[in-house]
Amino acid sequence: MSDVVVTERRGHVLMIGLNRPDKLNAVDVDVIRQLSAAYTELATDRALRCGVLWAEGRYFTSGLDLGSLARSLPAEVLSTVLRPLPLPFEIVRGMIPKGNVDPWGVSTSPCPKPIVTAVHGRCFTLGIELMLCAQVNVAGEEATFVQAEVSRGMFPFGGGTVRWPLAVGTHNAFRYLLTGDEFDAAEAMRIGLVQQVVPTDQCRPAAMELAERIAAQAPLGVQAVMSSVRHSQEHGSAAALGRIHRQLARLLISKDVRRGFKAFEERRDAEFMGD
Repeated sequence: MSDVVVTERRGHVLMIGLNRPDKLNAVDVDVIRQLSAAYTELATDRALRCGVLWAEGRYFTSGLDLGSLARSLPAEVLSTVLRPLPLPFEIVRGMIPKGNVDPWGVSTSPCPKPIVTAVHGRCFTLGIELMLCAQVNVAGEEATFVQAEVSRGMFPFGGGTVRWPLAVGTHNAFRYLLTGDEFDAAEAMRIGLVQQVVPTDQCRPAAMELAERIAAQAPLGVQAVMSSVRHSQEHGSAAALGRIHRQLARLLISKDVRRGFKAFEERRDAEFMGD
């Protein structure tokens, strides 16, 4: 299997790069499996605290690679993809090796650590869904975005219809989900899909800077924030509020809390160890 996804460790940050520039970073089964392995590495390695998702070439991704899938998937699965019908989540899960973290966020085990994306060029369909599974998105000023499945008789089967409204509001989501219109980085910033727009050559460095700042925080605190937000999205605000005190109690007995308060008293940055 060629390295269609490349990884590099930089301190506590794992750089994860889409690496099919000659195929416009179209997503095939190998990309899904290697992304899954990279996200699993981030999720399970205690030394890693944050990830950065980026891409080689002119495109962040051009979406699903149907040609490659035709050579990789059984005929009955392929017929489901090629018909103007949604791809069932069960099939998406079937593409992911058992026990790995689903990069589209449709499995029961999303990555517990934050991801920052660095998006440049054109970002199609599944690229937006990867962004919606991340915590912070940085875009190059020339980047453009499109969720065009509705134009092909399909819909965002990676979970976009669920996460779009959460990220940008229901009406902004409908505006682009129902038209398939392409929009630019300024509009993505306006509706809240991205949180920072920078010159294109600064896109990856800006994402890396944010990831390093996140990685410098207390890992248990960062993971508690992510867990609380996800619990609220999945089970409602009342359920999330009901478990806040238990989460706080676990953090208060951690060594990092003592390190954090001592650093505050001494007016310096804390060095957290994740315990």
